[in-house]
Amino acid sequence: MEYRRFKDDIIVRIDKGEEIIEKMLEVCKKENVKLANVNALGATNNFEVGLFHTDKKEYEAHVHTGDFEIVSFTGSITQKEGNLYHHIHMSAADGNNNVVGGHLNKATVSATCEMFIHVIDGEVNRKFSDEIGLNLFEF
Repeated sequence: MEYRRFKDDIIVRIDKGEEIIEKMLEVCKKENVKLANVNALGATNNFEVGLFHTDKKEYEAHVHTGDFEIVSFTGSITQKEGNLYHHIHMSAADGNNNVVGGHLNKATVSATCEMFIHVIDGEVNRKFSDEIGLNLFEF
């Protein structure tokens, strides 16, 4: 992984074999990011995405392997109890243009991943909502 910061924007290249969430958080820690919007594109050959079932208040995760293009990767970096907290969704297309996606748990880069982290001056925290079953923005 390599990256460069331009004022409030960080441009990251995540390399083959590296895990995307892990590298994103590594950059955010190094650059003292507390609040950001993240987007990316690239390729993966192993990723896990999930769907939150609101009635059961739990995630159902699915692992996908093979050649996939990341067609959408978007989310946020916030804080929860003084630690970095990420909320990322990703969609990826296979060789037949079938797209799968959801809440991203992890993804391994198969060629490259180009990430853009837009740093926002401020801090937003998360707090668990018993009613919803998720960590929601707390202002």
